[in-house]
Amino acid sequence: MLLAGLDGDARAYRRFLDELAKRLRAFLRRRLFDMHDHVEDIVQETLLAVHNARHTYRRDQPVTAWVYAIARYKLMDFLRTRMRHDALNDPLDDAADLFEASAEDASDARRDVAALLDALPDRQRLPIDMVKLQGLSVAETARITGMSESAVKVGVHRGLKALAARIRGQR
Repeated sequence: MLLAGLDGDARAYRRFLDELAKRLRAFLRRRLFDMHDHVEDIVQETLLAVHNARHTYRRDQPVTAWVYAIARYKLMDFLRTRMRHDALNDPLDDAADLFEASAEDASDARRDVAALLDALPDRQRLPIDMVKLQGLSVAETARITGMSESAVKVGVHRGLKALAARIRGQR
């Protein structure tokens, strides 16, 4: 129907848009399960975008892929705008608990990392602490610890591998 419409058949083009609108509604309802009142707006924006971009459709490509790509972009635009609008309208009073909890969580995380690092031998713990946590360079860490630069790199690598295994419960 789209191809016939592009070739000048207005009736076929109208049927294409009507059929497309039905499919778009179903597509968008599945994705906007809690915002059904916005579905029709996005359908209309998508139909308008399809109409305005119809000259870009390549006849050798599937129509559905082209149309649903446009629909996904319109959906993402809506969600992006909606998220930005919602974030601007959130009262700060509701966020106080979030900030308090994050400070406690950070303290808990530091304690957990310290406990994990304490279980490592010095040749792994010191390089991880200095390079990864304090942000020192490998050369600086080697100079401070008296280790070679390659030993520092190996210590970081093996230490992180040991920590990952410990977190997964393998040791």
